Amino acid sequence: MTNKVTDVLAFLHKDYENSFAGLDFSNDYECLVAIVLSAQTTDKSVNKISPTLFSHFPTFEALGNASIEEIEQDIKTLGLYHNKAKSIKALGQVVTKEYGGILPNDRKTLTTLPGVGVKTAGVFLLERRGEQLIPVDTHVKRIAIRLGFAGKNDDFVTIEKKLERAFPKEEHAFIHHSVIMFGRTRCLAINPDCEACPLKQYCSFYKKNSSTKGR
Repeated sequence: MTNKVTDVLAFLHKDYENSFAGLDFSNDYECLVAIVLSAQTTDKSVNKISPTLFSHFPTFEALGNASIEEIEQDIKTLGLYHNKAKSIKALGQVVTKEYGGILPNDRKTLTTLPGVGVKTAGVFLLERRGEQLIPVDTHVKRIAIRLGFAGKNDDFVTIEKKLERAFPKEEHAFIHHSVIMFGRTRCLAINPDCEACPLKQYCSFYKKNSSTKGR
């Protein structure tokens, strides 16, 4: 491993060892639906509405049989709730009809389901199947670019592949959780806590902004 990789892992294990998924769920159905609903919305917002949604529609079949209006009533506090209601209803219908209510275990097939992209499928497999993956969200992307593991024009899939090549496989799930927590608490998009960060020597954002201070 490079010095940078070693330093990143040491820092994350020291400060973010107990990082975990921000979404609340208890089974495959709840996990996948919650991930779909979390797009462009905070996990906290999804967790507020998910108990009601899942009590009304406890299975893919129940969700698929619900009306759009019924689903919208439960998720209306979320951003893009009109589209999300249509998406998760279709998801319920397809999983019930095509897979008997049981989700497939391979990423390629998962991404054919309504509302399920590469990141969503990766998070599901990480959380419910224990796969060592680094699904990339906005926090992971921002930090990967700042620390020089990815280019600013790389898409999410490219960034994921670069991170998985850079870090040992057994650390991949940990990297996903801990980097997201780091991004939420310290390496913010605006006004990150750079001065106290032990990784600032590797950070392009810090180098750029520290060099322009006082101009």
